[in-house]
Amino acid sequence: MYDVAERSGVSIATVSRVYRNPDSVRETTRERVLAAARELGYVPSGNARGLASRSTGVLGLCFPDYSDPDTEIEAAAADADDDHAFMLYSDQIIRGMERAARRHGYALLIAASLKGGPESQVAKVAGRVDGFAVLARTVPTEDLDIISRRLPVVMLAGPRENDELDHLDHIEVANADGQRELTRHLIEDHGLRRLVFIGGAKSSPDAEARFRGYQEACRAGGLPVREEPDLRTEMMTQAEGERATDALLDQAAEESGDGGPGSGTGSGTGSGTGSGTVPEAMIFANDQMAVGALHALERRGVRVPDDVVVTGFDGIPLSRLVRPALTTVRQPMRQLGEEAVELLVRRLGGERDREPVSLMLPVTVARRASCGCGER
Repeated sequence: MYDVAERSGVSIATVSRVYRNPDSVRETTRERVLAAARELGYVPSGNARGLASRSTGVLGLCFPDYSDPDTEIEAAAADADDDHAFMLYSDQIIRGMERAARRHGYALLIAASLKGGPESQVAKVAGRVDGFAVLARTVPTEDLDIISRRLPVVMLAGPRENDELDHLDHIEVANADGQRELTRHLIEDHGLRRLVFIGGAKSSPDAEARFRGYQEACRAGGLPVREEPDLRTEMMTQAEGERATDALLDQAAEESGDGGPGSGTGSGTGSGTGSGTVPEAMIFANDQMAVGALHALERRGVRVPDDVVVTGFDGIPLSRLVRPALTTVRQPMRQLGEEAVELLVRRLGGERDREPVSLMLPVTVARRASCGCGER
């Protein structure tokens, strides 16, 4: 910095302002400083800044790696110019956080790996950032609460667990409301009676809330409903959705005594597959699994939505591109990331001692061809 100041004929403070608050420096001076920096190969040191200001200028995002190999293969095969079309849930949150962080002058550190366990991951990130967001239920709340005494932490996609132990800010979406409305649409508007729900791991608060919404809609519609999802998958990927669909069709064929692929709807009432027929609707806890189901059903000659309706949840861009287009619940994934940054910035700006915030973001049902609405 001394060398840049000397070469450009300005003070060290002016060099600092060029990088910290460029609009506060006249354009001609700013360009002279930047030209000198380029000639000398100067790059501001984040570590040095941190020592001086006791801040890093970095926000963090920690979550398990939820990449979907099938989606990556599809993106490569399509050779798509628009990578946005294949962005998944976590990608959209990252984009929202990046946009908001840049707006506030922060960089974003992303830690998306299960290596060493999520606790180890969060511990490493906490020492390098001014505040961070973490996906609910991936790290014990007690551990995060301890960290939050030193720097702000926002919990994403999960409700407050315990007022005594949980003093974190929370942002979630109206999962139960969205799934309830989508299921109500299938029951009341389409007259469907035989429904199955394919959920995720019990540790996923999003998946569990969606199952509760499904249960509530079934009970309100006079349908019997199980206390557990008809099937659960640990990883909510396309491959898992395809496997779950094959399992449901094989089960229906076995119970009906039909050795065929399990197509056709038959008769019977109630939720679940106990009637020995293919269900009228397969309701998946996320879009990725539902897309995998569409692949499996096409392979086995089962028509969507004529033989079976398929729905998802999230509203990832891929849900619009598959055929038939997927009926789903759109959640504001980018807004989730943006709101996380806004909360962190407010805390860093002096609101550290205020009461914990709980935000609930609304969702909307997108009625498309996979349930019989819209163009096929």
